Amino acid sequence: MIRVLIADDEPMIRAGVRAVLTTAPDIEVVAEAADGHDAVELARRHRPAVAVLDIRMPGLGGIEAAAEIRSAVPATGVVMLTTFGEDDYILRALGGGASGFLIKSGEPEELIAGVRAVAEGAAYLSPKVAARVVAHLAATGAGALAGRRSTARAQVDALTAREREVLTFLGSGLSNGQIARRLHVVEGTVKAHVSSILAGLGVDNRAAAAVVAHEAGIVPPPP
Repeated sequence: MIRVLIADDEPMIRAGVRAVLTTAPDIEVVAEAADGHDAVELARRHRPAVAVLDIRMPGLGGIEAAAEIRSAVPATGVVMLTTFGEDDYILRALGGGASGFLIKSGEPEELIAGVRAVAEGAAYLSPKVAARVVAHLAATGAGALAGRRSTARAQVDALTAREREVLTFLGSGLSNGQIARRLHVVEGTVKAHVSSILAGLGVDNRAAAAVVAHEAGIVPPPP
């Protein structure tokens, strides 16, 4: 059973997230919080597999709460909930330890898929979030975007063919186990590839690697 903590300052959003997650037979909501401080305390107390946090909350925000939760309870993965127009927050959260990013207005199936992926140690970047990140980078100017894409492609080209293949699956939100089944290898081999990919790309986590994969254009665009 995947134990989940929900934190959002809007009661209706919390109720909606809880309603979606409880439709999954393998997910249990064990605690709810209305702000970041309570989320950190409840994470320490309940030690959930996944914390689903609003990216902006009064007091201690979601990004700061994510960093504290990852420090206090390293086994807890973090999924950030965001809305359109919060692209700066998404980019900041990439370095804060979050492993999943979802749009609040997205499909319910994405929320369940994201929680399951993060519980398995994967990164989950909603296709809409990935599109928003790329669009936000484009807004910084064509030259800056071209530079980021060129850098990302150079980083990816420096990987081995197998590492690029693994990165494509990682960028699509697959867990190590799912990638292993796709490639017909053991999960330990995939873990070794992922570690090598993170080092080769110079990033700290799978979500950041997923962004590089999208920037490099090796992940199919969202529908």
